[in-house]
Amino acid sequence: MIDLRRLQVLRVLAASGTVTAAARELHLTPSAVSQQLRLLAAELDVDLLSHEGRRVRLTPAALALLDHADELYAYWERVRADLARYRDGGVGGTLRVCGVSSAIAALVAPAARALLAEDITVAVVEEETKTCFDRLLSGEAEIAVVLPTPDVPPIDDARFSRHVLLDDPQDLLVPSGHPLCERPEVELADAAGESWIVKTRDNDTYQLLLTACAAAGFTPRIGPGVKEWFAVSALVACGLGVCLLPRMVPVPAEHAVTRLPLHRTPRPSRRIAAYVRRGSENHPVLTAGIDALNAAARSIAITDNSYPGDDISR
Repeated sequence: MIDLRRLQVLRVLAASGTVTAAARELHLTPSAVSQQLRLLAAELDVDLLSHEGRRVRLTPAALALLDHADELYAYWERVRADLARYRDGGVGGTLRVCGVSSAIAALVAPAARALLAEDITVAVVEEETKTCFDRLLSGEAEIAVVLPTPDVPPIDDARFSRHVLLDDPQDLLVPSGHPLCERPEVELADAAGESWIVKTRDNDTYQLLLTACAAAGFTPRIGPGVKEWFAVSALVACGLGVCLLPRMVPVPAEHAVTRLPLHRTPRPSRRIAAYVRRGSENHPVLTAGIDALNAAARSIAITDNSYPGDDISR
């Protein structure tokens, strides 16, 4: 009988790439990870790893095992979801959610408030999209509210199930009085010569900016390397550059900036989705969590002329 915990170590190793990274995700030591993999190999009587210097590579047998592992874990998640309905005390419990900061503010926070009425406490951790998938896979989170950037698992990935929450347009944020403010319509290519305020490392927003600018036919010239939206808006107000600002992110009233909706195609937008481990979506706590996130998304009702609480936009 395969020990599913050891099989999980192999899955995390395959996703993270190195024993050290897998140990970090699983809160184990590298030696403990190696020992679990040796025991798994002994159980199955096959070699799972080949050593190349100080690095390890998955063998063909390990890759074949991983194909079966995804189905085994999806089945086990369905079993856990079914059994959860028989627990005493109703739904209740703790729901661990990770996500990007803007989604936490606009969607996770109101969902968490609504779930309190169902005796569900939400534990929230802010992470970038890739790290959120690592948390799902390692079992540290049940729901990830993220931006499906080009480097995330594909929609047909056997490990995860996706629930689209909303599409969030991105506006151009410029200093008040910027020449583009005088135009009746602005498209992204009109800002090709600007300096763009964005952090280039560990930042989903940077990947979205590169994709949007490439579709508009230019490569952005990167200026200040800042990530947090309040700081970005403050630097735009000081004339140090421009940025793409998600529609559902508010602008502080004290910042002298103007947010310009972008016209023509391609109009940059970002999709926000909730991911869970495949098979777990019918767990009563997760079902309540996804329902609450969908309700929060519907309440935003983003339109071409809607802005979240700032009166300095047009």
